[in-house]
Amino acid sequence: MAAGIRLYVDGPLGDGGAVAATADQAHYLGRVMRLGIGDPVLLFNGRDGEWRADIQQIDKRAAQLAVLEKTRDQDEAPGPWLAFAPVKKTGTDFIVQKATELGASRLLPVTTANTQTGRANTERLRAQAVEAAEQCERLSVPEVSDMTALEALLADWPRDRPLFALDETGGGAPLAATAKASGEAVGFLVGPEGGFQARELDRFAKLPFVIPVTLGPRILRAETACLAALSVWQAVVGDWT
Repeated sequence: MAAGIRLYVDGPLGDGGAVAATADQAHYLGRVMRLGIGDPVLLFNGRDGEWRADIQQIDKRAAQLAVLEKTRDQDEAPGPWLAFAPVKKTGTDFIVQKATELGASRLLPVTTANTQTGRANTERLRAQAVEAAEQCERLSVPEVSDMTALEALLADWPRDRPLFALDETGGGAPLAATAKASGEAVGFLVGPEGGFQARELDRFAKLPFVIPVTLGPRILRAETACLAALSVWQAVVGDWT
């Protein structure tokens, strides 16, 4: 069936329910995907699993969908958090999209001394995360936090959640070995192009919950480092094991 098309919705999902699509979703269904009345769509909201729905009404600006049956239970394990210094627009979009595909449960843009940009469009990044979750068949969408300063991030970080700081100077332990002993509730901190400054690395060393780690001898771009860290974690303790 054509129900490979998936939409994230805010409202509850259940037998016999109805969902009103947003104007953008209605445009996507009718104009982009050329669907009409009776065509199936898969819906998820991050809480109630995934459900098949049929289009009952559709026009240029609105669509109504009837919720018919559950196709998957909500059984995803929570993934790691990713704190990252935003790079140029397309690079930041790429980080959000791929981190969503790789199972991150929370995305936290952070400003560091060498961060290239002082702002991040939170709504845009949330939209990128929703689209990525729809396409990769996730049952949830990662939370996207507003951009914050590094010092504020460290002050508010839960002390029982290890924060792996990617240290491009080579001063950390290998991530794969460290992650294996860490459990599932972890976070990653990836710096900007140019890396962390010495005073930031010194600050990390004074915080017991921050664990410097390395991804090997090569210097990676910020986007690559985010993906590599999440991939290593999924391979050793996540849902790839």
